[in-house]
Amino acid sequence: MTSKDMSAHALRRRCWALFAFFFLPGLLLASWASRTPAIRDLLGVSTAGMGIVLFGLSVGSMSGVLCSGKLVKRFGTKKVIRTGMLMSVAGMLVMSLALWPGSPLLFALGLALFGGGLGSAEVAMNVEGAIVEKEMGKTLLPMMHGFFSLGTLAGAGIGMTLSALQFSAVWHVGLAALVAIVPLFIAITAIPQGVGKSGSEESTGHSEHTRPFWRDGQLMLIGLIVLAMAFAEGSANDWLPLLMVDGHGFSPTSGSLIYTGFTLGMTLGRFCGGWFIDRYSRVSVVRASALMGALGIGLIIFVDSAWVAGVSVILWGLGASLGFPLTISAASDTGPDAATRVSVVATTGYVAFLVGPPLLGFLGEHFGLRSAMLVVLAFVICAALVAKAVARKPDSEHNPSTEAC
Repeated sequence: MTSKDMSAHALRRRCWALFAFFFLPGLLLASWASRTPAIRDLLGVSTAGMGIVLFGLSVGSMSGVLCSGKLVKRFGTKKVIRTGMLMSVAGMLVMSLALWPGSPLLFALGLALFGGGLGSAEVAMNVEGAIVEKEMGKTLLPMMHGFFSLGTLAGAGIGMTLSALQFSAVWHVGLAALVAIVPLFIAITAIPQGVGKSGSEESTGHSEHTRPFWRDGQLMLIGLIVLAMAFAEGSANDWLPLLMVDGHGFSPTSGSLIYTGFTLGMTLGRFCGGWFIDRYSRVSVVRASALMGALGIGLIIFVDSAWVAGVSVILWGLGASLGFPLTISAASDTGPDAATRVSVVATTGYVAFLVGPPLLGFLGEHFGLRSAMLVVLAFVICAALVAKAVARKPDSEHNPSTEAC
């Protein structure tokens, strides 16, 4: 095997390892998100109380996200991904233990640990993914995020089945954490050491000419788009089962089934999205996605029909599916210092992904969850209005490679 073949083989292994690392967080997240009605009952809290519990996830995730850029520059993506994923597994085990005595405080602490690990790991994974995408010369980040959605689809499907079988959420959450350990240690071997560290990437050649990110208007608008689309995704992940149960009168099992429809839409959008992005402009894809998501969310808010709600969540999922990965790609090739730009945009997305949903809990307590979703609808419409921010510069067009993962 020539050195070129070895390099291509290593790049393919690295790509597939990232697929695994995106799949595992989706599986873990959906494992407890699909059981939120049962978890709420075990903890004995109201909708507003559940929002307070979810704030533990926000605190932990924000800590991980805000530290992730510096951690990647100091230790590299491999160490941050490995440590963050192990923290997430540990957090899930704490959450499982918290359900035995029904302790909201302990569950919130478990969520904080879970979120801290997930936040830091996923920013590092997006930095790594943007680098791999450039090296392979083709659109890959949507597919990587598609594996996250595939993980949520698998987790939601398992959650729906176990909910119907009345399997204890306590054991479900704990077993899901244990299942992730072996794949984690297998996949991490394919990630090279030192990627993303200060001085190891292209950022060193541009450091003297890079503007502070808050003075980069295009980057700020890209941040607004990812803020809106991540808010739409995170709101569904945390509240969709309860929205269907409390807002549309579904049973807990049916609520999990509806959530599965959302994850199906997310998965289809991300696996098929690369084809559309490579053939049409990113601006058109972002605008079409945002409008589709707005249509789905609007129908759920304003139409009181079980059948319409079931179809609308698929539109919601399809619309939200490409926002995050597409903006990460846009951030990486619309200016110098790709790692820093990706970190800024990913951080903005995770702020919305994790802080927004608990806010909806407080609004939902006073106005109902359906009315609270008006905030999400407004943000998604804003994303459609500023879609031009993701346009590629003429010198950064993709040159699709024949190399595939």
